[in-house]
Order: sequence, then C-alpha cells, then structure tokens
Amino acid sequence: MSDFSLKLHMPVEHMQKIFGMQDAYLKKLERDFDVSIVDRNGGIVISGDEDRVKKAEGVLRQLSIISERGNEIEEQSVDYAITLGMEEKEKALTEIDSDCICHTVNGKPVKPKTLGQKAYVDAIRKNMLVFSLGPAGTGKTYLAMAMAITAFKNNEVGRIILTRPAIEAGEKLGFLPGDLQSKVDPYLRPLYDALYQIMGAESFAKNMEKGLIEVAPLAYMRGRTLDNAYIILDEAQNTTPAQMKMFLTRIGFGSKVVVTGDNSQKDLPAGTKSGLDIAVRVLKGIDDIAFCTLTSKDVVRHPLVQKIVQAYEKFETKEAAGSRQKTGERQRSRR
Repeated sequence: MSDFSLKLHMPVEHMQKIFGMQDAYLKKLERDFDVSIVDRNGGIVISGDEDRVKKAEGVLRQLSIISERGNEIEEQSVDYAITLGMEEKEKALTEIDSDCICHTVNGKPVKPKTLGQKAYVDAIRKNMLVFSLGPAGTGKTYLAMAMAITAFKNNEVGRIILTRPAIEAGEKLGFLPGDLQSKVDPYLRPLYDALYQIMGAESFAKNMEKGLIEVAPLAYMRGRTLDNAYIILDEAQNTTPAQMKMFLTRIGFGSKVVVTGDNSQKDLPAGTKSGLDIAVRVLKGIDDIAFCTLTSKDVVRHPLVQKIVQAYEKFETKEAAGSRQKTGERQRSRR
C-alpha cells in the first residue's frame, strides 16, 4: 500500500450514518477498496493506492450527498455504491436518488435504488406497455405499484387493476375454505401488501369499495376491455401463451400496462411453455413496448438475497453448460 492520502470533510451526523453501526459499512469500504479510512479532527482521511483512494473518496462523497438529502444509509446502498465506484460510475447514485416516485403512507420516499431500476421506471413513463424481467428482490412489482398509485392520485388514470395467475408454487393446497374472494386472496397477498404500504389500508379499502382498485386473478380478465386504467400483471412467468395473449388484448384506450416476471421461478406444469417467454420473442421491436431486464445487481432486499440469487445463477449456468455438453456428446456418438 502506497502513502497517498486524501482528506474529506464531512459533518459528524452524516459520518455516523455512512460508517454504520459499529463501523460495519466503513470496514466494508476499507476491505473492498483496499484502503485505510480514519476519522481525524472532524474529517475523513483515506490512505492507500492513489487510484483506489480516489475511487473510495468518490463513493464517500456521493453517500454524503445522499445522507444530506435526509436518506438513511442502508447496507444495500453501500454495497451498490461500492459496485458503481469500482466502475467509476458513482455519480449515478445521486441521479438515481433524485427520482422520487411517491411517498408511503408513513412518509418514506419510494425511489429507484439502482441503475436498472431507474431505467425500468423511465421505461414505464415513456411506454404504454413494459415487460420487466428479473430475479426476486429487484423491485419489479413494488416500483410498478408505486407508479400506478402515483398515476391514479394524479388523475392520469381512472382505476388500478392488479392481476396475477392463481398458480400454486409447487404445492397442492387442496380445497380452501371461504367464498371466492377468500380462495384467491392468498395468491394476491403480495399485491395487497404493496398497496397497504404505499396507499394505506383505509384509502385502499375506500377505493376498493368504489371499484377504482381491483385485485383479481388473471382468469377474471377474459372478455373485458380495460380503458383508462393502470394494469399490472404480476408473476407473468406462470401464464400460458393463450393467457398472455388474452391479457394483452384486453388493453384499452388511455391505459398503461406493466408485466412483471421471473423466468427462473416458473410454477407451470412440466412441458408447458411460459406465455412470458413467448411474448418476449413475439413483441420485440414493436413501438411503445419496452423490455427491462433486471439482474442480481438490482436486488434491493437483504444482501443475503443477492448472494442467493447469484449462487443460483452460477449453478443454473453450470447445469445448462453440462446439459449442452452431454447433448453434443450423444449427437457425436450417433454419427
């Protein structure tokens, strides 16, 4: 490690937020950039290799700006800042943070947290139909819900329609008690959760009673024309090609549609093609339709979720390569 060092002035309150509990974030920054960071006379002194010191300084400056705007500094924020700092893209952090979609009922701002999420939100603003593909925890549904609620509150649409296919996740639940709504509610619970958090239970209940917010299984969409509505199809990887075509042909005038799905988590019967896979191939290149692919870099849940997603991606890539190799060997042996 060379003797190059830089001093960065930062108010104590922001320094505490950026350093984290028991300096957990500070240690992460030191380890990943291979530098020494110390608090000296009300400033931060960064020492080490010149290139790495400058990258660490850039990340700390951006985190300081985000903290000054009143944001909490979370572990995910620090991890993503480090990733961008390594690529010398850390200035994108403040650009992402400046895009506030709405506030939850508790006053917490809802914002994109990664470049992938920012591109997704921008695509929704610019296009009538957006397909969002990516692993769990990338904010596909939550951001779509935030955009829908914002459009509804601004009178850009007259109602919100949320739907998903009612398919069990590899389990057989048998006969469920209660009326029809009680039977389908377990499948739609993630949508309710997002609505409650952003809109509030009371406001949601009032609009639900008026029919301005509808949460229903995909099967209920058949035969309808959905005008002046914000429509979200969640878990689209579990649609059949016929269901996806049926849904997409429901779109009416003045509507906006977001379709979200994770191709790695299909619950369809073996041998059944996914409507999402077919739609991606068929609809590419059509104006006013955008496709956003989020990756493990865009996971905003607990950092462990990101590691789990990455581990599965590596495993599935390795399995697919092994399968292709075996197929090639069988074909060569037949010749």
